[in-house]
Amino acid sequence: MKPPSLTLAFPDMPICRVEQMGLRELERIRLILRGGSVIDWRRMYFQSRGEVDNFLRLLQLDVSRPYDEAWARGVLAEAVEYLRKTFNYRVANAVAQPEEIHDLFLYAAGAKGSPRHRRIACVVLKVMHVIQHIEGRDLLFRLAISEVELAELVTAKVLAVATEMQSKGLPVVEFAHSIKTQDSLVTKLLAKKETVAAQVYDRTRFRVVTRKREDLLPVLYYLTQRLFPFHLVVPGQTENTLMPFKSVLAENPHFEQFAPQLQLDRDFEAREDNGGNTFSGNTYRALNFVVDMPVRMDAYLPAPEADERQRKGRIIIALVEFQIVDEETARLNEQGDNAHEAYKRRQKKRVLKRLSQGLVVPKRQT
Repeated sequence: MKPPSLTLAFPDMPICRVEQMGLRELERIRLILRGGSVIDWRRMYFQSRGEVDNFLRLLQLDVSRPYDEAWARGVLAEAVEYLRKTFNYRVANAVAQPEEIHDLFLYAAGAKGSPRHRRIACVVLKVMHVIQHIEGRDLLFRLAISEVELAELVTAKVLAVATEMQSKGLPVVEFAHSIKTQDSLVTKLLAKKETVAAQVYDRTRFRVVTRKREDLLPVLYYLTQRLFPFHLVVPGQTENTLMPFKSVLAENPHFEQFAPQLQLDRDFEAREDNGGNTFSGNTYRALNFVVDMPVRMDAYLPAPEADERQRKGRIIIALVEFQIVDEETARLNEQGDNAHEAYKRRQKKRVLKRLSQGLVVPKRQT
């Protein structure tokens, strides 16, 4: 395995307690709880350059380095060109060529510039989000890296943050990881209607168990501050039977003051078709979500000054699943029909039925 890629230094990150959380934190948490898309947002919530800088570092970008700055501005230019060419969209020069990349996020939050700048910056950032996703996937497919190597890189990154959380005294009693075996992959794909390997999102999976239910939100929010940016949750891949958004509001009354300002009304989740995992027990409770984890790949690429590629991206995105649950719920989840063995039996039964459909000779009737 090649040496690890260049790591970015983060400032010391304080723990945000629930009572300290406001509209910004509530919106970001809700996006994960419902598996939504930031494309549907109308504004961002950045208030300072330092906050934006930390967000960019979560994306594995340090724009104080010329090549990271040049890449970010290249994605911005591509987004602006797309909007102007496809929709004849007027992008103000202040947004198209900001003094700093940070300004783009501050415009989108309304912390800088005019309301018009906010609307335009939001549109531009949405297109940049999609371009970044496409480029990250493309780079992953072009690199000579195995799934095992990638899983090791991701695991090292996640466990480093887990160690940091432990040193800060966050109430986490378990932070475990697993990688699906070949047999498990085959069984899962046979059980799914869409038997495509790319649609297995939990090859690399992490389970986080908090001490109490009230610890869930601070731990979840800390992960979005230190491990993955909140907007990279994969839309439609969240299974939340643990913390429905309305219960978050009910259990934390101080959030009620922000309800009128939410980008989606408080009943939005009730109108969504969330599907769910058909193999889980009826009383199984957990928050499962998938993120596109940004990983720098400098060790697998030419040095920036010698890089002759047309697209200079150095960051891939790897699908990673997280499960978050409190200790008491985790204990209940291992009882009766909720137990993992019972889950596996139901899954295997479905697979066997699909494999033998129409192929088993019926017994001769007497």
